[in-house]
Amino acid sequence: MLEDHKNVRLISILDNDFYKFTMQCAVVKLFPSEIVKYEFINRGKHEYPEGFADELKKAVNAMSQLKLTKEEKQFLKKTCPYLDLPYIDFLEGYRYDPSEVHISQTGAELKIEVSGLWYRTILWEVPLLCLVSELYYSMKGMQRESDETIIAKTIEKEMKYKKLQVPFAEFGTRRRHSYKVHRLVMQALTTVKDSTFTGSSNVHMAMLYNVKPIGTHAHEWFMFHAAEYGFKMANSLSLEHWVDVYRGDLGVALSDTYTTDVFFQQFDKKFAKLFDGVRHDSGDPIEFANKTIEHYKKHGINPLFKYIIFSDALNPEKVEEITLACRGRIGISFGIGTNLTNDVGLPPSNIVMKLISVKGINNEWIPTVKLSDEKGKHTGDPKMIELAKEFLQIKE
Repeated sequence: MLEDHKNVRLISILDNDFYKFTMQCAVVKLFPSEIVKYEFINRGKHEYPEGFADELKKAVNAMSQLKLTKEEKQFLKKTCPYLDLPYIDFLEGYRYDPSEVHISQTGAELKIEVSGLWYRTILWEVPLLCLVSELYYSMKGMQRESDETIIAKTIEKEMKYKKLQVPFAEFGTRRRHSYKVHRLVMQALTTVKDSTFTGSSNVHMAMLYNVKPIGTHAHEWFMFHAAEYGFKMANSLSLEHWVDVYRGDLGVALSDTYTTDVFFQQFDKKFAKLFDGVRHDSGDPIEFANKTIEHYKKHGINPLFKYIIFSDALNPEKVEEITLACRGRIGISFGIGTNLTNDVGLPPSNIVMKLISVKGINNEWIPTVKLSDEKGKHTGDPKMIELAKEFLQIKE
């Protein structure tokens, strides 16, 4: 089946990952004057057809009409009590400003840059990736599998997770094949009786299918703190500020922005007790689990009272392997993305959008970097990467 690219539009302001809203809430409170820049990264070297940038601009311009509806506001108030009313009122008045997005195309190469106040621009990343992914398949004329096949494949995967008795959530917004496929997947996930399916990272989908919106913070939260306060302070200050805003709610800490080893040096007993668990997003998942278990034990904490959310390129086989290695040792949960929302018989998108710089006090741009647990997959300014590795004493 083929979607019409002229109908590729977002229909809800909540069609976004939940952690974008939780981070926006924190940024509004703590960093209302900070200016940042994001950049699109085409990891998969996809070649975009002629006129792609023009169609993307049309979809982006249409986003200026999106606004929080009364029903959506009620959903947030009821479902997310840790998002306080002043923030939800702010979101009700928020409108996307397309002038913050700069899109150009040279041949098959697509360039996207977003810049402006952080509390405003923070919501652009995920919708832009959704639109790029869906437009790509549509404008290239790439035929996906049928609705029936996608539903059947999704239910088959869900039955495997049910058999393993592991909780899992849908995390596939940013690189989904299309909005239609996302709806098909959610429809399938919510029809299996006694399923271990727990919710979605997409707030719009969570509302439509009456499940829990899931998420806390992303790498950009830590990357910003590194640019603002220095690499050695990034992890601890990121966590402190998160606690200042949420007071113990939304207690899953992302561990790999500056490598897990560095993170655990700063994830002391206070944080280890206060946060419910950690999220794994790069590197060997079983090695990460072993490090996490040992870290909790070192601080006199029973790992079975904590949990890990695994979210790195998961599929049923990988989930089973991790489950067998971790069951009975620590709590586990899984956030499954592309394998749910872009398993349609076509090569999945491999695209990201990253925070690349923060404006300093003298109006100079300070580059941001991310030092993944995947060796050789560090992203950002090469000089800043070397500086971070030197400061944090990371040897490879």
